[in-house]
Amino acid sequence: MFQVDLNCDLGESFGRYKLGEQEEILKYVTSANIACGFHSGDPTVMRETVKMAIANGVKIGAHPGLPDLNGFGRREMAITPQQGYDMVVYQIGALQGFLSTFNEQMQHVKPHGALYNMAAKDQKLSEAIAQAVYDVSPSLILFGLAGSELTKAGEKIGLKTAHEVFADRTYQADGSLTSRSQSDALITDQEQSVGQVVKMVTEGKVVSQQKTEVSLRADTICIHGDGEHALDFARYINETLEKNNITVSAICNWEA
Repeated sequence: MFQVDLNCDLGESFGRYKLGEQEEILKYVTSANIACGFHSGDPTVMRETVKMAIANGVKIGAHPGLPDLNGFGRREMAITPQQGYDMVVYQIGALQGFLSTFNEQMQHVKPHGALYNMAAKDQKLSEAIAQAVYDVSPSLILFGLAGSELTKAGEKIGLKTAHEVFADRTYQADGSLTSRSQSDALITDQEQSVGQVVKMVTEGKVVSQQKTEVSLRADTICIHGDGEHALDFARYINETLEKNNITVSAICNWEA
């Protein structure tokens, strides 16, 4: 029997979806990555998203990004590891404040956008981010791109680390995601997306754009809450995983 976490980036108030659809998406995912105000989100949206996630039994994580509202956190910035550390601690703290008002625990931390991609390749930055998460709480789970510098840094420091794969993104032969600047970066066909996910979970492999099979570990699957058909896809992938005897469950509920 296989099991996997299904996570979604939410609380991004400058995205293309509304809170009403966000609440529906929460019925089909097990973990929510909530924007903390740097790349998107605001205090009211953070509070409302936390409230809705708790109501749906979805585990909550911080989604810290670069301070770039206009670029939605998807443009790289020249930052030092210390600045990366400070940004992550600051944003975890912002979300933790709202969680405390609901007496709820944070499950994980998943960097957003350019910060995520930078940390996937930059050892020093990834170590600073892992240190930030560890210093806030060693019990937090660090989400990072499967097999990346970030997951290596998390494991090295002693954090429980979740290797993340993507349902709607294509891969390169080195296991990295295809850059969004390329026309073939996104997968828009639902059947193709789910087929890729099932293969990653059950076989530990993905077919790259170079037509080679790349080995990876799939603990958690990312779906994006700002897609045009995000709700339909969230429902479809959840149902299809269950049909393939893959249990969808938040990582904190897994047996050690």
